[in-house]
Amino acid sequence: MAGWASKAVVVSLVLSAGMLTGCGSEEGFFASREVPLESYSAEEIFRNAEFELSNNKPDEAAILFGEIERLYPYSEWAKRALIMQAFAYHGDRDYENSRSTAQRYIDFYPADEDAAYAQYLLALSYYDQIDEIGRDQGLTFQALQALRTVIERYPDSEYARSAILKFDLAFDHLAAKEMEIGRYYLKRKHYTSAINRFRVIVEEFQTTTHTAESLHRLVEAYLSLGLEDEAQTAGAILAHNFQATEWYQDSYRLLVERNLTMEARGENWLRQVYRQMIKGEWI
Repeated sequence: MAGWASKAVVVSLVLSAGMLTGCGSEEGFFASREVPLESYSAEEIFRNAEFELSNNKPDEAAILFGEIERLYPYSEWAKRALIMQAFAYHGDRDYENSRSTAQRYIDFYPADEDAAYAQYLLALSYYDQIDEIGRDQGLTFQALQALRTVIERYPDSEYARSAILKFDLAFDHLAAKEMEIGRYYLKRKHYTSAINRFRVIVEEFQTTTHTAESLHRLVEAYLSLGLEDEAQTAGAILAHNFQATEWYQDSYRLLVERNLTMEARGENWLRQVYRQMIKGEWI
């Protein structure tokens, strides 16, 4: 991370280990209440907050970083402490406070070198909560929006590449949810509902890892409904784009068993997808 935020736990903590406690105790600042916090300089409080971070106490670090802003507003240390407070909150998995603190940093210091990292932290406050497919997909959409902001607003920052990777993973996550629901409907023979879910993947999430399976599931669903043109067309797209996958092999077997071929037939939404693919507009 640019600037101070990249040095969160790297900066030497020798000063803070003894400076605020008077005895070098591992307890940090909170080991002593004899001297009021106001008696310490912004730098002393900042160093001790870093000390708390290094001792895996991000919650206490966040409090100390916040005190710098309260006691020394508008100072350079207050600016540094604000981005570090967002970092500490995130380390404590307090995503709501991390997000709001990062947003304050962006609002106050939009042109600062750490603004890119603040936006990245804001995106992470959503992204780090979407690791389970069953969670609220609203978090995924918010993560995508925030990650897109990092990519578009700070394309030359060191966070843009990481944001792109996470954007792709979050996008894939949405497709995975559609697949999960589609399989559920297909297993219970609710073919029309299943087709609607797989269609979303083919039309809106075609760059994800779930496209090949969704096409195969469309072959299954359409064959079950007796819609051979649609099934063959889905198979044709598989044959053109995903011939090396197991889903192609499974669809080929299903179609051959019914004396059907993998070719685009009829006039349907899949035929339009096939035409786009032939023109090179698939990706």
